Amino acid sequence: MTTVTFDSLNPATGEIVGSHPKHGPDAVRQAVGRAEEAAGWWAALGAGERRRRLLDYKAVITRHLRELAELVHEENGKPVGDATLEIVLAITHLDWAARNAQKVLGRRRVNPGMIGLNLAATLEYLPLGVVGVIGPWNYPVFTPMGSIAYALAAGNAVVFKPSELTPGIGVRLAELFAEAVPEQPVLQTVTGLGETGAALAADPRVRKVAFTGSTATAKRVMAACAENLTPIVAECGGKDAFIVDADADVGKAADACLWGAMSNAGQTCVGVERVYVVDAVYEPFMRELSDRVAKVKAGEDYGPITMPGQLDIIKRHIDDAAKAGKVVAGGTGSVRAPYVEPVIVEDVPEESPAVREETFGPTITVRRTRDAQEALELANASVYGLGGTVFSRNTRRAMELARMMRSGMTAINSVISFAGVPALPFGGMGDSGFGRIHGADGLREFARPKAISRQRFAMPGMNLTSFTRGPAELERLIRLVTFLHGRRKR
Repeated sequence: MTTVTFDSLNPATGEIVGSHPKHGPDAVRQAVGRAEEAAGWWAALGAGERRRRLLDYKAVITRHLRELAELVHEENGKPVGDATLEIVLAITHLDWAARNAQKVLGRRRVNPGMIGLNLAATLEYLPLGVVGVIGPWNYPVFTPMGSIAYALAAGNAVVFKPSELTPGIGVRLAELFAEAVPEQPVLQTVTGLGETGAALAADPRVRKVAFTGSTATAKRVMAACAENLTPIVAECGGKDAFIVDADADVGKAADACLWGAMSNAGQTCVGVERVYVVDAVYEPFMRELSDRVAKVKAGEDYGPITMPGQLDIIKRHIDDAAKAGKVVAGGTGSVRAPYVEPVIVEDVPEESPAVREETFGPTITVRRTRDAQEALELANASVYGLGGTVFSRNTRRAMELARMMRSGMTAINSVISFAGVPALPFGGMGDSGFGRIHGADGLREFARPKAISRQRFAMPGMNLTSFTRGPAELERLIRLVTFLHGRRKR
């Protein structure tokens, strides 16, 4: 039977990078079946052996770093330097997950409390089995590895479905894993379009799905998972805000803002899209931003728009913003497929699509605010809640603003820095999704808590879970509970 294939294209040139099979439901079922068997073997290895093999995988990826960066550049379009940084971050997360899984997930004793004085209680986190990972195209190594590495470290097998725009990098990640772990297909990649991901999400043997993509697609994946009550961790993008307080270093703030907005052609779920600047520093900040953006060029400092269909959304947002606000850089002629030149527009109404909807392009809107409190209120007035940034010289004030920002992560006097700290969980709220990858929370996301209580000795005169229980035992229980909990705390 002839295998149906599809091509991955270089978004800058349109040239074919590679051809890959469209894996249908049968092929996905077979992959999950292999993964189910591999999951048992992988879990039985124990934490120590998994740690060693994952560190071997890390070394293999590191040795192929240049090759992988070039492949990301070809399929995604981003500069090789940015692709290199992405892979380095993925390597650090793989290292952290491998080294910390046993400490986070391993069996530990917990205090049973006075009522359970005769019990020994333990808690541990056990593997789920097969985890399905559906990855994005904008960070085709870093983002899925945030699920893959942590799921593997937690003792699961993984079936990975990369984006149809960047399938080659997904295939290569599984091939390199097989170099480090040749015995069983613990990490497999299936390639294809939407039906491939749907088949993976719908397979009842998949114990959890990790999805990254749009909110609309996440809802469809959740519907498929609902048929089998398969839990899902979903990261669905954002409309992240950048707050510049009155005492901020405007030069550093403008530099960080520009990179957070324009790097990867703005195709970053935690990238900067909305900027709120306190009145006291608005003018100097805008001068810094304007001077710096004039030196940033599409096709040199960042690559093309990877997904052609996104160009229409970007153009609609730019046109709307330019009509309602004041253009500082770029404008309605900035979209020159497949590239978009930097766009900055100020005084755009908050109800504008450019402020409300995710643009996913090298554009930002900037608004002047009375103070940081107004900036915070505007930043929080969004259905999204993924990341955000605060610039301020006052550490206490910056921490207060960061804590009150309605987001899963906030960076202070830096941009997107939380993504580079493996110990920090990554995820959002609202239309940005739910669940967490990275850190201890990310490891627990791909494991199931197992609680065990063991009676060490019978409690004299306190056999409460028996039909032989009498009034005297209940009276002793009431006296004990009253002694422990009956006094008011002042």
